[in-house]
Amino acid sequence: MGEIDPAFIQATDQRPKLKPTNPVADEIPIIDLSVLSSPDETRKVVSEIGHACKNWGFFQVINHGVPLELARKIEEVAKTFFELPAEEKKKVKRDMVNALGYHDGENTKNVRDWKEVFDFLVEDETLVPASPEPDDKELRKLTNQWPQYPPEFRQVTLRSFTSSDSNRLNGFAMNAHRGLPGVCSSGGKTGYKLLGLMALGLDQPENRFNDYFKDQQTSMVRFNHYPPCPFPHLALGVGRHKDAGALTVLAQDDVGGLEVKRKSDGEWIPVTPTPNAYIINVGDIVQVWSNDKYESVEHRVVVNSEKERFSVPFFFFPAHHVMVKPLEELLSDENPAKYREYNWGKFYATRNRSDFKKQEVENIQIHHFRLPE
Repeated sequence: MGEIDPAFIQATDQRPKLKPTNPVADEIPIIDLSVLSSPDETRKVVSEIGHACKNWGFFQVINHGVPLELARKIEEVAKTFFELPAEEKKKVKRDMVNALGYHDGENTKNVRDWKEVFDFLVEDETLVPASPEPDDKELRKLTNQWPQYPPEFRQVTLRSFTSSDSNRLNGFAMNAHRGLPGVCSSGGKTGYKLLGLMALGLDQPENRFNDYFKDQQTSMVRFNHYPPCPFPHLALGVGRHKDAGALTVLAQDDVGGLEVKRKSDGEWIPVTPTPNAYIINVGDIVQVWSNDKYESVEHRVVVNSEKERFSVPFFFFPAHHVMVKPLEELLSDENPAKYREYNWGKFYATRNRSDFKKQEVENIQIHHFRLPE
């Protein structure tokens, strides 16, 4: 079997249990989006999503309107890319200057992840702060890197995810507001539908969050590949973490591996793959906007000793200039703001550059902006 690089070894208390002692009787909710044409059913879905956001921070959606053949094509080109020789993949390797492209050395909580990734922006040329320094007003332009092979890689991803192709496909394509992939259909389930349903659950207008994503949202897509790991008791595909953005939409294959930390008892609960479903999780920004009514929760990915795993998360990020703070409409003397505001672009710049090296202190988190009780 050989030896594992110590960089991959998780702390003893973070290592996965390969054989859970108790069967999982509790799983994240599965919510059917096909009923949204009915007002009564829409209210029911809003209630279900609100409950999931409060109690789990995660849920799955089915009947979301994404053509199955489109999802299969995306999986096919991603798999073909990851099968390329390492020297070919590294021609589009990302670094501290260019944050897009291929990467195989990411750290989570200062432990290396057992995975390789390919990242690209929804807006092909996106402005972000040049540095995380608060007084530095300079912006820099991020531009996607595209591999030469497979030759259809760029075309498939542009048509599927980005807003730069005039013949955008339905399903994963962006709507007129350049919204989320994975929940768009000709029936009007636009990319902003999920955030809209969350807003309704907070007794806010359905479009309450839309303006934060205008004028160069920083949203990105990641192709994840988790190779088989001979040390599943020591390593993780991704260590425990919370997502920093507003919302994440995840497509995963049938291998499984995602685990969510259950709020009620802190146990790690596996998310069973549901055919043609998308996994949705609340990000830190929504937690702040909701003033902790909705919660971003920790999750991780365990590895498989025999099978490789693929997944495709879409990270819904606002524009770089957005100041993130609790919604004024939700605040009162009884419910004061729990966070001071922070700039998303500076947060993004700090987080982005820290993925390439071990840190002396914990990476930036929203709890660093929490106000004293």
